[in-house]
Amino acid sequence: MANFRDLLKQVKSEVSETTPEEVAARRERGEKISLLDVREPDEVEQGIVPGAHHLSRAHFESRVEDVLPDKSSEVVVYCASGVRSAFAARTLEDLGYESVASMSGGFIRWRELGYDFDIPRVLDAAQRDRYSRHLILPEVSERGQSRLLDAKVLCIGAGGLGSPSLLYLAAAGVGTIGIVDSDEVETSNLQRQVIHDTHKVGMNKAESAKESINRLNPDVNVVVHAFRIDESNAKDLISSYDIVVDGCDNFDTRYAVNDAAVALRKPVIHGSIFRFEGMASTFIPYEGPCYRCLYPEAPPAELAPT
Repeated sequence: MANFRDLLKQVKSEVSETTPEEVAARRERGEKISLLDVREPDEVEQGIVPGAHHLSRAHFESRVEDVLPDKSSEVVVYCASGVRSAFAARTLEDLGYESVASMSGGFIRWRELGYDFDIPRVLDAAQRDRYSRHLILPEVSERGQSRLLDAKVLCIGAGGLGSPSLLYLAAAGVGTIGIVDSDEVETSNLQRQVIHDTHKVGMNKAESAKESINRLNPDVNVVVHAFRIDESNAKDLISSYDIVVDGCDNFDTRYAVNDAAVALRKPVIHGSIFRFEGMASTFIPYEGPCYRCLYPEAPPAELAPT
């Protein structure tokens, strides 16, 4: 009767193996290899090969096709020492993956050789519960949620467009949200600016939005910019963020935001609305047109009421 050692020997004889040295050299040459880490989450906390996907053995068969949808791509699987990765490589072959190898020596050997590795952000139990619906989506997963928590988004305006944007960004777990707004909450705002409430009438909108976000998600660091953004400060302000959400209500601000974002190569998510019509656009500098490309000049004031 076969034992574990016999089974491991058989599996290793049937799958291809590579070494950390070979993997590192090929990555250095720019060769495309998909790395798959099959260790448990507590092991990954100690480090992961940069760019590697992670999928523990507990959910391997049911989720690996979501993590690695291209079965023709080359996959190198690793664990701590090269045992679990051999079994995982065999499973991948059974699932139809065409080019699979197990990395002998695993992450332990990778680290001993002095190769680079990342210490990933680790979600605590409360975060795993809060973001559980993200974590089960292969397009997001723990890696994507960690990137959201590390992200910095600047929202221009906390009014009709900014309010729902801010609430959803905060609920999704964007780690740092900057809010630019110098206006105060008015009673007439409350029918559409859903981040504010009656008790906040007379309060600065950015401060009001911060209070709402803090109650919604304590993970989020909210930075209040209680002033107007214009040509004199736009570039300095936007430089601290990854993405800009433009929900402002006048053309002077839109052009100032656009010009600073283009100079800094920062993506801008733009929204505008008038009565029952609206527009949403994403402007990525030098990958497509910017706002000023579409609208070189502001329309006459009578055609663009605020």
